[in-house]
Amino acid sequence: MKKTATRLADGRELIYYDARDDAVRDAVDPRPLDPISTRSEIRHDRLLGDRVAIASHRQGRTYHPPADECPLCPSREGHSEVPAADYDVVVFENRFPSLAGDSGRCEVVCFTSDHDASFADLTEGQAALVLEAWTDRTAELAQLPSVEQVFCFENRGKEIGVTLGHPHGQIYGYPFTTPRTQLMLRSLAEHRERTGRNLFDDVVADERADGRRVVLEGEHWIAFVPYAAHWPYEVHLYPKRRVPDLRELDEGARTEFPQMYLELLKRFDRIFGPDEPPTPYIAAWHQAPFSLSDRGEFALHLELFTIRRTSGKLKFLAGSESGMNVFINDVPPEAAAERLREVASE
Repeated sequence: MKKTATRLADGRELIYYDARDDAVRDAVDPRPLDPISTRSEIRHDRLLGDRVAIASHRQGRTYHPPADECPLCPSREGHSEVPAADYDVVVFENRFPSLAGDSGRCEVVCFTSDHDASFADLTEGQAALVLEAWTDRTAELAQLPSVEQVFCFENRGKEIGVTLGHPHGQIYGYPFTTPRTQLMLRSLAEHRERTGRNLFDDVVADERADGRRVVLEGEHWIAFVPYAAHWPYEVHLYPKRRVPDLRELDEGARTEFPQMYLELLKRFDRIFGPDEPPTPYIAAWHQAPFSLSDRGEFALHLELFTIRRTSGKLKFLAGSESGMNVFINDVPPEAAAERLREVASE
């Protein structure tokens, strides 16, 4: 992998990740952009303990542009964020960040220059390069004093709220430990106190022993529908060797990951049959906060889930979910796992 860092016309950082070591990246952003001065504000909810990012400048972000004006496609014509004729993987600071300055950092990750592709269409080599980019960004953002936790994720599909169709994801560098992670850490500590064992290890071991919800298993990774899945089709992907973040994956896990993850994504697109449009999903990496005293207790894992519950119908967050955070799942996890095994690649 070759990494080349440069700057866009408004001063934001852009980084090319190329599979070839002889790639040359010397194009200059021709756009007449003013320097970025966006700021976001983090406010604390005293009742729930949550933090909310206030970012009013995002109201003007790009919204469903025509394909020939896509800001994520490579272009030397001045309408794109990537001033190049082509690219493998590219990362740049978001022009409309939810988090900025002392309130963290937001980056965009373009998985491929092909506007009409999806992550599932990537080759294993391309997916491996994306993994390298995620890992490198985690390492770089860990050095920023304003970043406490790094969250790599992808939203796919208009049903999720995606406003740019080009295959891409995002990386958030939060200046705090997220509420979801805080809940995991609380359960982790309680389980250690009660049993003397690691909760993540026990969850994986229990799923392997039960077997009904295991979707896919390799030498280094295991994927299963969790026992108490919140979403109609939800899969958790764990490396078998517990590590706190992407930086700690060994070579075997890195080599096997593209095969495992691409297969899961392809199965997601087959859940509802060949006549259905691509399945909308969210793919989310959970990594340990940097200030955690014993980061080795946390287990890196990826959650992949869809809000489509059946053909032509979405799972909406209604009163119980949105008002009280109590999920109601119409699809039994065992049935979801069985369906995901049925649609395996031949």
